[in-house]
Amino acid sequence: MILVEPQQTRLKTRRPLAGSLVLCLGLPLLLTSSSALAQVEVAGGYRVGPKDLIEIKVFEVPELNIERRVSEDGTINLPLIGDVPVQGLTDTEVADRLKAMLESRYVQRASVAVQIREFRSKPISVIGAVKLPGNLAFSGRWTLLEALSAAGGLNDDHADKIYVLRRADNGLADQITVNVDDLTVRGDPDANVPIFANDLINVPARVTVTVFCLGEVAKPGAVDFQSTERITLLTAIARAGGLTDRASRTIQVKRRDRTGRDVATEVNFKRIVSGKDADFELRSGDVVIVKESFF
Repeated sequence: MILVEPQQTRLKTRRPLAGSLVLCLGLPLLLTSSSALAQVEVAGGYRVGPKDLIEIKVFEVPELNIERRVSEDGTINLPLIGDVPVQGLTDTEVADRLKAMLESRYVQRASVAVQIREFRSKPISVIGAVKLPGNLAFSGRWTLLEALSAAGGLNDDHADKIYVLRRADNGLADQITVNVDDLTVRGDPDANVPIFANDLINVPARVTVTVFCLGEVAKPGAVDFQSTERITLLTAIARAGGLTDRASRTIQVKRRDRTGRDVATEVNFKRIVSGKDADFELRSGDVVIVKESFF
């Protein structure tokens, strides 16, 4: 924030105040750090709602050096001014409204700046495999690591991906996918994405996925995988002990579709092994049938 040296101001007779008036609602005195710039960036497009916290600093008038939480009806109550409707306004629009009210009552010219200290009307939500799932009321700008830390950290059964759903006021949404190892093990700064008000952070839990290998494999039966693993035909057959000498090169994979009907797909095992065909991706509940070769 750049502070402009106030010019000599003639006060109106309605209610005298000493000197000219500069109203600063929480912006740092000097915006020299990256964190301060980040706070300005976040607040710029955010619209105030109930329970948000606004910090007010007025250097010339000590009674206006206060914090005010927005009431349920969307107003803040200020000394000298009274109730000010702020719901649905950005910080800049709040500043403009206060500037107009001050200049209409007390001073001919007022410089006003605004900062939102807590974004409680649109909290961050964290769900899934964290120790303290729920809503987080945050101040300023957080990163993904800070949000996860505020939610108690990851559970041991977390999956290998984290999803950040970004929800806009116009109803549009965007999803960001973050690899957990990139974030927590490799410390990739690109994985530690910024988190904004109204974001939903989903940390899926790791679950057991079962496929079935039948027929000419060494150990027929259920084969279990973790959902974080890549589940393919080759890995399933390897965990089933491999093919027997009597196995056919053509393998059938049965999968139940959404209507409950079993759909069979034939896969050439030798072509996959030789790299001519891509490995076949399996899903939970798939049945791999290796028939006996008669040649």
